[in-house]
Amino acid sequence: MQYEFGTYGICARKIIVDVDEVSETVNSVQFIGGCSGNTQGVAALVKGRKIDEVVGLLKGIDCNYKGTSCPDQLARALEEIKSEI
Repeated sequence: MQYEFGTYGICARKIIVDVDEVSETVNSVQFIGGCSGNTQGVAALVKGRKIDEVVGLLKGIDCNYKGTSCPDQLARALEEIKSEI
């Protein structure tokens, strides 16, 4: 199932996440805006991984002392998805 999340505190404006709700696995991630190479890299690295694993890896990563980052915002989005499924 596909989910869309607005972001805050980062360059990317939105994150689109597709997950397999049965296996709780990330199928794909797309960042709208942000640093293209970095966001494509993050998206490629999380594809096929379990939601809990991705959250554990990415939550709390900070970008330039903003208190968040694109990876952190993805982790927060995945936590929200996990709470809904």
